[in-house]
Amino acid sequence: MIGRITGTLAARQPPQVLVDVNGVGYEIDVPMSTFYNLPAIGEQVSLLTHLAIREDAHLLYGFGSDIERQAFRELLKVSGIGAKTALAVLSGLSVNDLAAAIAAQETGRIVKIPGIGKKTAERLLLELKGKPVFTGAIASTAASAASDDVRQALLALGYSERETTEAIRGLPSGLLVGEAIRLALRGLSKA
Repeated sequence: MIGRITGTLAARQPPQVLVDVNGVGYEIDVPMSTFYNLPAIGEQVSLLTHLAIREDAHLLYGFGSDIERQAFRELLKVSGIGAKTALAVLSGLSVNDLAAAIAAQETGRIVKIPGIGKKTAERLLLELKGKPVFTGAIASTAASAASDDVRQALLALGYSERETTEAIRGLPSGLLVGEAIRLALRGLSKA
């Protein structure tokens, strides 16, 4: 099994990336959360991977964090959820948001994801309830929720995804959302 790919980012075409590893190009499907955090083309990239072997293809899925890969693998265990739908779920909701929806058994957030109907959402919530990857994600941090709020605010103000990601990386932890937005805007105005 291929567990990680490290190489040069050769191409980006959502939701797929091409990573060149010593002359061999690997086509890897990634969720949009990982896609937005990729470096520029030509730079070094490292992705955790999940290899799916089907009768007609060997497919590689990549993730920027282990928690995303674990969530993807748990989603695949839900009946009626395939790899494309699991990627769509992780593209539509962060792992923390998905964990919160599972804890609250909130189908409304899940059905907003393309390709997920009410029955599938209910089954997904029922089968994932109590899974360690999602209970751990809820307990992880309120800081990630705050950074999501800062990200949404900066994107709403017209900053690009790359500018927003760089601004958030430079913020100290533990800030209130309002203060974090002010500091991020101050940093963006200097750039």
